[in-house]
Amino acid sequence: MTKVKTMSFAVIHFNVAFIVTYALTGDAFLGGLMAAIEPTINSFAYFFHEKAWDEKKQNNEYEAEQTAYA
Repeated sequence: MTKVKTMSFAVIHFNVAFIVTYALTGDAFLGGLMAAIEPTINSFAYFFHEKAWDEKKQNNEYEAEQTAYA
């Protein structure tokens, strides 16, 4: 599921990056460049951020289980 969410996030982010940069500069090339660079880096960061939160959630569930049986 994390990969699907990451891809969805990336598609939206690419579009937003292009639109904002194009709106600010009026330059489609610069908009495309920003849409390729910044969201790509941010999507990798998002993927690892989600994985870390999933692991934290699993650890919390395990700890709650252990507490319930103690």
